[in-house]
Amino acid sequence: MYTSTLALFAAAAASVSAIAIPERRGNGISVTPHDKYSSSIGVLGCKVNTNRIAYWPSSPSCDNICVKVSANGRSVNLLKVDQSGGAYDISYDAWNYLSTGKGAEEAPTSGGGISATYEDVDMSECADLITEPSGKLAFTAANSMNFITSCSSNTWVGKNYALYNIANAVCTYGYDEVCTMPDPSQGNQPICPHQLGSQVALTTDAVMNIDYQTGTKSKAQ
Repeated sequence: MYTSTLALFAAAAASVSAIAIPERRGNGISVTPHDKYSSSIGVLGCKVNTNRIAYWPSSPSCDNICVKVSANGRSVNLLKVDQSGGAYDISYDAWNYLSTGKGAEEAPTSGGGISATYEDVDMSECADLITEPSGKLAFTAANSMNFITSCSSNTWVGKNYALYNIANAVCTYGYDEVCTMPDPSQGNQPICPHQLGSQVALTTDAVMNIDYQTGTKSKAQ
C-alpha cells in the first residue's frame, strides 16, 4: 500500500508539472512610461500596436513575447520586443491607463514608477496587438536575421515571423513588401522584390508616438 501510494503521488505530480502554467513574476516591480517606439530585435512598429509594448531589462526571447501587467485593479497585455537599460518601461499610453484608467491621448498625465505585477502569458492574448495582415510578427529583413536565426523552428517566433523589406523598426526607410528565405543551398539572405535594405524613404507606414505629458502624436524618427 505504501509503495502504491507513492507511485500515485509521483504520477499526479508528473501530470501537474506537465501542464504549462504561466508563472507570476516580478511582484513589486515599478513600471515607468516610455514614449518612443523602438525594438532591439527589429520588430516593425508599423505592424504592431506601439501603445502596448514592454521595454524589459531582460532580452526578448523566442517564446515569451507576451506579458500581462497589472496595477491599480487594471491590466494590459504587452509585446516584449525591446530591452531597456534596467527599468521596467512600458508604452506611455499603457502606463497612463494603468495609472488613471484613461488613455494618454484622452487624459495625459505624468509621474514615475507604478507598483505592478506581471506574468508571461500565451501569445494568443497578444494576438490583437499584431496588425500584420497574416497575423505574424513582422521583422525588418535587413537587420533582424541574427535574432531570427537564433529562434529554432519549434519556438513561437520560429513558427510565426514575417520578413519585410523595411530597413528600420520605425518604418521610415525601405519598401512595404514581404521577403522570403531562400533554399539553404542558395544562401541565407532574405529575397525581396526590391534591393534588400534599401534606404529609399518610406512614407506610407508612419509609426506614431504619443508624446509624454502632452498626449499629442508625433511621427517616430
